[in-house]
Amino acid sequence: MSSQPLRYELRDHTAVVTMDDGKANALSYAMLDALSEAISRAEGEAKALVLAGRPGKFCAGFDLKVMMSGPDGAKGLLQRGGEVLMQLYGSKLPTVAACTGHALAGGALVLLCCDTRIGSEGSFKLGLNEVQIGLPVPVLAYELARDRLSKQGFYTATLQATIYDPKSAAGVGFLDRTAPGEEVLAAALAEAKRLAGLSAGAYAFTKSCLRQPIIDRVHAHSEANLVAITKVMAAAMAG
Repeated sequence: MSSQPLRYELRDHTAVVTMDDGKANALSYAMLDALSEAISRAEGEAKALVLAGRPGKFCAGFDLKVMMSGPDGAKGLLQRGGEVLMQLYGSKLPTVAACTGHALAGGALVLLCCDTRIGSEGSFKLGLNEVQIGLPVPVLAYELARDRLSKQGFYTATLQATIYDPKSAAGVGFLDRTAPGEEVLAAALAEAKRLAGLSAGAYAFTKSCLRQPIIDRVHAHSEANLVAITKVMAAAMAG
């Protein structure tokens, strides 16, 4: 296992953040804290941010050991995850995901938070599988899905827990396009450079206008939603 859950480097004014915990890149507290710090650092010194994973695995979603430890454990991790994902979603920087492999549940939400998403071609699984594994879909997830997915794909992706390959994921909006695995990071860097060439002030202002209402809605309803989710989980465990 890697000593740190992610790596940060600055390449020609682009912050390259690579998630690599040596396993599946789960969104543990350590990963979330490191990601939050990386976003803040990038906003202070970079013109764009590229978020990548390790080969074959982009992000496995919220740490299932914590999520399945009980309603209180799930609530705490989802709360912290919501804070960090909204930080990424609302970042003033252009953000580009280099989706290097599987991206499930919270990993798919990471994709929905990034401005442009380029995925590796191959037999990878992407999607929101919460309902499939017995977890209610939180307000954070369905608000992001409503914003970024196609109208046709919204219900199949959330309510029906449909899992996609990279090509079909691009069709519904989890990805913008795909590329051969060995070219994904380079493509993401090229896209980040292109976006960094736009007016930083105009980009940040317009992005805020588009996304702040959704961020406000998520924050306004998150606490009540998480309480309701923990009740559903507690009832399922008791039954």
